[in-house]
Amino acid sequence: MATPLAQPEGRSERLGAGLSTARSRASRKLLAAGLIASSIEWYDFFLYGTAAALVFPRVFFPHSSALMGTLLAFSTFWAGFVARPIGGVLAGHFGDKYGRKPVVVTCLVLMGAATFLIGCLPSAASVGVLAPTLLVTLRFVQGIAAGGQWGGIVLLLTESASPKRRGFAGTFGQTSVPVAVIISNLIFVAAGSLMPDDAFLSWGWRIPFLLSVVMFLVVLYIQTKVEDTPEFRELQRETSRPESAVVRAPLAQVIRNRWGTILLGCGLLSATNSLFYVSVSGLLSYGTDSLGIERNPLLAVVLASSVAMLVTLPWSGHISDKVGRRPLILVGGLGVAVWAFPYFRLVDTASLPLIFVAVVVGFVFQCLTYGPIASFLGELFAPSVRYSGASLAYQLSAIIVSGGTPFLMTALIAKTGSTMPVAAYIMVMGLITFASAWFLPETNSAEVRNDPHAVPGAHLHR
Repeated sequence: MATPLAQPEGRSERLGAGLSTARSRASRKLLAAGLIASSIEWYDFFLYGTAAALVFPRVFFPHSSALMGTLLAFSTFWAGFVARPIGGVLAGHFGDKYGRKPVVVTCLVLMGAATFLIGCLPSAASVGVLAPTLLVTLRFVQGIAAGGQWGGIVLLLTESASPKRRGFAGTFGQTSVPVAVIISNLIFVAAGSLMPDDAFLSWGWRIPFLLSVVMFLVVLYIQTKVEDTPEFRELQRETSRPESAVVRAPLAQVIRNRWGTILLGCGLLSATNSLFYVSVSGLLSYGTDSLGIERNPLLAVVLASSVAMLVTLPWSGHISDKVGRRPLILVGGLGVAVWAFPYFRLVDTASLPLIFVAVVVGFVFQCLTYGPIASFLGELFAPSVRYSGASLAYQLSAIIVSGGTPFLMTALIAKTGSTMPVAAYIMVMGLITFASAWFLPETNSAEVRNDPHAVPGAHLHR
């Protein structure tokens, strides 16, 4: 017969197991919510790049030459990246002061509304110059939303995860990128295949944009079911160490104290951002206009290549939990630099299988840098200024590298008649990533990995 003390003990064990199971279930739901929300957000943002390469020159700039129409369309594409640092600054300030979740919800609403309205815009043939003006305005709103959501999503994921799984958890925000590319390209391929070109240019291209209305269901779920991160809630409760608690001006503080880390963090993204936007946007324009490849087969190549990222991104985050963040970023940056010239040699063959090889290998090297960056960037900054610091570093790269790359690629090829200057540019971007990782400290060192109670990056902020 059990003693009176044994019964509470048994109940305590069952309660502990139940709490562990509940936490595990909540963690899986958060990872799924983060992946879905971020995927829809990036779907909205990347959809614009596909449309800028294939549709917008004829819908919004019909009286320009083919080259000028493409350049003008890519300049509106760039407007979203100009806005991203603004979104990152605003979101970082409010996210460090009031929490990660409310800022994420606000950004998701902005993105969904802007994308839906792009699908409702009249063409230049109907309202003249007002059409591209409205397009740029809505693209700017998209940029503000994208600039704010990245930091919020990855912090919700990493700060809520076990310290030993933050690299893997962060990749659920990063894996949303290939998911978004696949979904946006699938929908564009479907819409383009099911109707004649005239109908597609008239109204068919609007369907992918109007589908962004599903964003509001995700917003409702996050608002009602997801809590803010334990780390931020701890900041709100902190009273014994004011320097670790919520600060009044997080952006000013992180710029004043960690400006070097912000610039090196920006450099980390150079390789992945440049080659990625060449592959998902610049390549579509170059392949259809200069190499004479049909639109849908080329979209299918980009779509199939993106599948490699679905595997490589989570794997790279998982490995970064085991061996550290820097080794993978160093290998990935150097890989992009070395692969730059073979990439364009393969593309210039106009052979779809060889283009597939070029893009897949490039995507694998990108993933080695992009996967660990979600946790690495956050761990470089103290929790009280983390949203501001990580967002500013990430979004500075967006305006400097990401937005201008398709425009620069189109302009360089038009001027030189060759892709080799673009390859040289990509090589330089890869070397910048390598150098940036070289000069940054490891946040998940062997000492931290071997300490069961250590939190990656915490030793840098003591």
